[in-house]
Amino acid sequence: MAERKPAKKATRKSARRTTGKASKGFTAEERAAMRERAQELKAATRRGPRGGKADGESDVLAKIAEMPERDRAMAERLHALIKASAPALSPRTWYGMPAYAKDGKVVCFFQSAHKFKARYATFGFSDKANLDEGAMWPTSFALKELTAAQEKKIGALVKKAVS
Repeated sequence: MAERKPAKKATRKSARRTTGKASKGFTAEERAAMRERAQELKAATRRGPRGGKADGESDVLAKIAEMPERDRAMAERLHALIKASAPALSPRTWYGMPAYAKDGKVVCFFQSAHKFKARYATFGFSDKANLDEGAMWPTSFALKELTAAQEKKIGALVKKAVS
């Protein structure tokens, strides 16, 4: 009787390796933001419930410091404006962006133009922001620069968002 050889196990390869092309689903910048979010969640778990405002503030300031000069200047001014307009908000990072949360939920955030290679930075609000106005209202704004008038408008929106 002939000895039987074990059948070879089929090995599975990802589509990326078999086609030689990266997935068209997410950009490299989007994947990096998702990795940053995973790291933020791990860090929050390590810190525990007592790792409040101080750690979040240092994380936000570190992210702002990494930005190119133009975005960094806007982010620094927004950070000061948000702290003055809504002291109840806690600074934290969110997908690697400076963000501000109430009761652990992000209310507003700043997205550097550099982060996703956009032509403008974005200041936005999450669905946790109390900005509802009829059946339609803006939730994010393109920023190329910050003027005193824009700062006043953003300050008012941030106050309304946390009311």
